[in-house]
Amino acid sequence: MSTLKKTAVWLTLLAIFLKLSGFLRESIISRQFGASVDTDAYFAAFGFITLVLAMISGGFNNVFLPLYVKHKKTESQLAEKAANGIMNTTVLIFLLISAFAFWLAPYFIPLIFPNMNPDAEIMTIKLSQLFFIFISFIALNGILESYLQGRRIFVPAQISKILATLTGAVFAIFFSEQWGIYSLAYGFIVGIILGIFVQFYYLVKSGFSWSPTLKVDVEFRKAFLILIIPSLLNSVVGQINLQVNRSFAFGTGDGSVTYLNYSSLLVSIPNAIYATTIAAIIFTLLSEQVDNIKKFQQTVFMGMEISLVTLMPIAAGLLVVGDAAISFIYEGGKFTADDTQKTYLALVCYLPMIVTQGLQFITSKSMYAQGKTAIIFRISVTTIVINFVLNLLIVDRYGYVGLAITSSLVSIYYLVVSSIVVYKDFPKSELRRLVGLTLRIIPPTVIMVAPIWLLKEYTPIHNWYSLFQLTLLVPIGVILYTCSLFVFYRQGFNRLLNLLKRKKAGV
Repeated sequence: MSTLKKTAVWLTLLAIFLKLSGFLRESIISRQFGASVDTDAYFAAFGFITLVLAMISGGFNNVFLPLYVKHKKTESQLAEKAANGIMNTTVLIFLLISAFAFWLAPYFIPLIFPNMNPDAEIMTIKLSQLFFIFISFIALNGILESYLQGRRIFVPAQISKILATLTGAVFAIFFSEQWGIYSLAYGFIVGIILGIFVQFYYLVKSGFSWSPTLKVDVEFRKAFLILIIPSLLNSVVGQINLQVNRSFAFGTGDGSVTYLNYSSLLVSIPNAIYATTIAAIIFTLLSEQVDNIKKFQQTVFMGMEISLVTLMPIAAGLLVVGDAAISFIYEGGKFTADDTQKTYLALVCYLPMIVTQGLQFITSKSMYAQGKTAIIFRISVTTIVINFVLNLLIVDRYGYVGLAITSSLVSIYYLVVSSIVVYKDFPKSELRRLVGLTLRIIPPTVIMVAPIWLLKEYTPIHNWYSLFQLTLLVPIGVILYTCSLFVFYRQGFNRLLNLLKRKKAGV
């Protein structure tokens, strides 16, 4: 097996382990702390960390990596000097941000979350200040991942992510009695520091030599600065919308932020896996076929087709077994059956996002392949305004559940607008194909869901332990959907199989 194939295998295994570690951590948090002021404050404070992570892993990486790889091919020494300069400068910038954020936290956090009760506000400020102290470490951890990717070294970054996830869980188990919710923050920080050592070790081992310089080649710096601002802004739009929702959620009762966090985590899993597998393949094909309009159109259709074929049944399935999934993962200890039900209500309202975000991956990737990054940015920015306005209109009537509804509506808006941009350059027959495709996926989905719902509602199954419910109902759903898809839409069934075989061959 070649080195690249071995890396692909390890990355797949580590990615699965990372997802399982994430569920383990969330399960421990729910059992140790329930859905409370403490968990609401923690998730609000951690939102600032995910903002930094998005800026580095998305905005920074999308700009730095192509430039670094490009210059490394022709002027290796210049690229390494630039890498040192940018790394050092970025860490210094985040050190300054860290100092100002720590000092200003008591002033801007009440402005961001005006609906917090006093206890949650105090805890959010303290947790945020703790995270702000280590922002430069978190940024450095993300930067090292970009540098390793530039050298085709991928495994250490996954190990680093796993360390940050697992140490948080371990600290919560062993130190929650002494430190309470702060044990999660301490564990996460320790994991980040350990991850830095792991990544830096492998970076140095690959031949990288660190030097204390801030100098960057003029051409490299100019290209980097031109691209970095719009890239950073585009990378944080989603996190800004998330923090806006949390701000509104604090006015809907204790535990609301936690219910939204746990339900959105479940909704994000299918698309997280989808984005790193099938969507990645589609993006590669789109990039290769951008100059061949017919092949490009066919690939867009294939991407939309596979998105609907795989994600619509998942969304429909969670509608029926989502409460059992939430109960299995989170319920126990301080997280009660009532908390499970409240989380499930939010989950139901988030479900459209499983499908819309999957389709959105394809429309966005097609625009990226065509170089329409400015259009993507403009669409993304408008979602902030729409999200805020919808929250104002809905939250008072529907509470925290309304915030999940607005998220789904914003996701639908993003999909519709981006689809208009993509399909306006296509023949009208392509849009008709898409509508016809959607109608063909509905019957297999209904055939899958209806029997499961009847079994759950009218047999003793609904009284079983959640894991036993999932063990029985999920395989039944998979079999029913697969068979009905083969009958009603054999062409799409075969295309999905062919793509999966292609992926396996590529690995």
